[in-house]
Amino acid sequence: MPREYQFDFEIRHLVYFRELAHQLHFRRAAESLAVAQPALSRALAQLEAALGVDLLNRTRRGAELTPAGRLLLERVEPLLRNLAAMRSELGDLGRGATGHLRIAFTGLAMATVLPGILREFHRRHPGIRLELNESPTSAQLAALQAGELACGFFHPDTPTPGLNTRVLLRERNGVLLPSSHPLAARPRLRLRDLATTPFVLFPRAHNPGFFDRILAAFAAARVAPRIAEEVWPRANGIGLVRAGLGATFMTPSEARHLSPEVIFRPLSGPAPESRLVIGWRQSPAPDAVLAAFLAQVRTEAD
Repeated sequence: MPREYQFDFEIRHLVYFRELAHQLHFRRAAESLAVAQPALSRALAQLEAALGVDLLNRTRRGAELTPAGRLLLERVEPLLRNLAAMRSELGDLGRGATGHLRIAFTGLAMATVLPGILREFHRRHPGIRLELNESPTSAQLAALQAGELACGFFHPDTPTPGLNTRVLLRERNGVLLPSSHPLAARPRLRLRDLATTPFVLFPRAHNPGFFDRILAAFAAARVAPRIAEEVWPRANGIGLVRAGLGATFMTPSEARHLSPEVIFRPLSGPAPESRLVIGWRQSPAPDAVLAAFLAQVRTEAD
């Protein structure tokens, strides 16, 4: 055992000393600890010998702390409190009542299902801290495989080996336009109507499957897309639409809360589909904290 972890005393010596320091009377301290007074005196002597200092001085009325005793009491109090709380805290962790989860999400998740999940999970599990990070699908998959995330909300292209997934959302996309767009007054649009409209998309590497579904929808509509910008995160693309620099794709679920500077229109005919899942690493059984979060996701999704 490393020397810094070698001690010539036991926890009971510290417990006995703490009670003596509080009572400043050997008989009362022995009664409180339910030990014989000679045993208490021997334990104090052993602790003083191990530390090489005097901790208490006997007086006519009982005892008084030495400067070394006062310093030791300051150190012992939080140590013993933490040790006393450890069993309960470990039990809470095992039951999923406390802990920490690292979770990644995409803009679609935060605009649709994730806020409700987070709100209810925090209400039911206030002792669990969630570390949230917006991240594209490609980065989430790599982080999940490396064990750097507990779970992620992302858009799968193909089956994901080594991961469990649950589908949370599947929706056809419509388009988000500046409210000043010439076609904004129409209740529905087709991609062919938008042949001359520039589009704001995202880098293909972030989500190749959805990007390719967008291109496939344009091809089915016999239109060549005009891609004006490729930006990330999602909010930046919406900001460029608000600025009048183009259109972008959006699901109806995302379009519930829009600023007056933009307008959502559903698409008739070919349109790309968004697919949102929650994914986590395969294991015989997830730890209790992750299991509690996944249970909340199932509750909200059902």
